[in-house]
Amino acid sequence: MQLTAKASQNRALLISIQTPQFKGDEAKASLAELARLVTTLGFKVVGTQSQKLSSTQRMNVLGSGKMAEIAHLTGNQGFVDDFDDDDIVDEMLFSELPSEDLPFGSADVVVFDCDLSPSQLRNVENQLGVEVFDRTGIIIEIFSRHARTRTARLQVEIARLNYLAPRLRESTSGNKERQMGKGAGETTLELDRRKIRDQLAELRRELASVQDELKGRRAQRSELFCVALVGYTNAGKSSMMRALTGSEVLVENKLFATLDTTVRALQPITQPRILVSDTVGFIKKLPHDLVASFHSTLAEAHDASLLLYVVDASDPSFRSQLDVVHEVLHEVGVDDIPKQLVLNKSDQLSIEQQQALMAEFPDAVMTSTRNPADITKLHQYIVNIAQDEMIEDEIIVPYTANGIIGEIRSSMSVTKEEYEYEHITFTVRSNPINLARLKKQMQNKD
Repeated sequence: MQLTAKASQNRALLISIQTPQFKGDEAKASLAELARLVTTLGFKVVGTQSQKLSSTQRMNVLGSGKMAEIAHLTGNQGFVDDFDDDDIVDEMLFSELPSEDLPFGSADVVVFDCDLSPSQLRNVENQLGVEVFDRTGIIIEIFSRHARTRTARLQVEIARLNYLAPRLRESTSGNKERQMGKGAGETTLELDRRKIRDQLAELRRELASVQDELKGRRAQRSELFCVALVGYTNAGKSSMMRALTGSEVLVENKLFATLDTTVRALQPITQPRILVSDTVGFIKKLPHDLVASFHSTLAEAHDASLLLYVVDASDPSFRSQLDVVHEVLHEVGVDDIPKQLVLNKSDQLSIEQQQALMAEFPDAVMTSTRNPADITKLHQYIVNIAQDEMIEDEIIVPYTANGIIGEIRSSMSVTKEEYEYEHITFTVRSNPINLARLKKQMQNKD
């Protein structure tokens, strides 16, 4: 799926369907989040509509009266009411969220805050006469635009093609068209679907190759203490990454500004070094294909020594967002890694609100990336946790082993050096893996 119009020209009308399982504050918060997603694409949200229904599975999604009302807002004068009488019952349950009075033809894109089947999408577009998107389609489009590295682009393209394949439609001119040569007997639609299957197979092979390379890089970093920043999209992870590492990572007040995992050393530099990684943000109703395709990106979290759960403490819904983070990390198998809750954006809270949150989450770390003192406190917390995992040992190194001496000083915390006639005795603190590797390296040189 690709947007057919320039985002700056799109005026979006958002539709919420409230069901017995999805209603009230949850539905309103989800619709507000959809507005942020749509705005991230550059759309202008011109209004919202809501309807209470028993489910989202009906063929035309909405009741006839509501569909006619929305067709007026999209300027579709050719709207045809071909719904059955059962729609009238549901129409009586209609409930509309606050929205300005909109003139005829005020929206040229309609976005549903739910997933639509291919047939539902086609039916609604025929009724409204404009481009229609569901929530998954919008999220995939954002991911497509924001993916920058080869890995992220491959992962997003796999998810996009999986979404697009069942939604392909036969063109009017190609309904009875038959292809000659290799595709003899196949319609244009069948050829397009086969082409997508071939593309997916090639993309998966390429992604597997890239994942092997990334796995090798992670193995090289396995001796170092690694901290992974995880959390809901726009919780402030990239700003925290920049503050902790001094790196020029992208920081934007948009959903999914970061899709590519970035790994940098904690600053000021420690001995041994501590690495910090910024990971893709999560969101409610994250499409399964995107979760599956981003397993390799989230492998940074899987291999981390410590997870910092970063939340926007100024967002009243951060508790439910935290539940989403738990669910996604559980799905990718990240359950047994030490975790620390970080209540971010504390500068947007009153003193009373900060005190209430610390009473509710007494083990959390409260920070603002705009406050250098908070970043210093978080830096020291990370260093303390890393040091708790270290063990102390003595290493005797001959003066002739220049390479070993340099490696000890660069990769371990040296607490004491004693110079003897033929060797140096180092008292060091390091993790057990690094110590074992160094001792084995010295034995091989003997």
